[in-house]
Amino acid sequence: MAEAALITTSALDYRDALPDAGPLLALDLGTQTIGTAFCDAGWHFASPGKTLKRGKFGADKALLEGLIRERSIKGIVIGLPLNMDGSEGPRSQSSRAYARNLAALGLPILLWDERWSTMGAERGLIAQDMSRAKRAERIDSAAAAVILQGAIDALAGGVL
Repeated sequence: MAEAALITTSALDYRDALPDAGPLLALDLGTQTIGTAFCDAGWHFASPGKTLKRGKFGADKALLEGLIRERSIKGIVIGLPLNMDGSEGPRSQSSRAYARNLAALGLPILLWDERWSTMGAERGLIAQDMSRAKRAERIDSAAAAVILQGAIDALAGGVL
């Protein structure tokens, strides 16, 4: 088993843990689903991935390990659902616990503010003239891509 990895909310610490950059996996954790997104090795653009049905952690971890191997993922970004005033509530604690469980994979984990991710994703899907039913299927992955794009913009652009 790999040793536990860095878990941080600091883009600077995260970037330092990945000096050679590399592809990243983002997760938007819902109660029933997990939206995924990926970025290129140079941290230029994020793309939505699959929306996974959330189950017991062991099953989730196995699915995520498959994605990590398949795409040679070097780090994970998890959406951190903060309250509008920036404080943390029960959902934030749940995301932190999920990150602690994933730390055994040995990849650095960045917890990234996701306050506006779903709204931004919804607007983007509406702009594509996507039906309500299609938006419901894709919103979690699109939100993960919004989370990841914000994180890689900070990582690559030096806005830390």
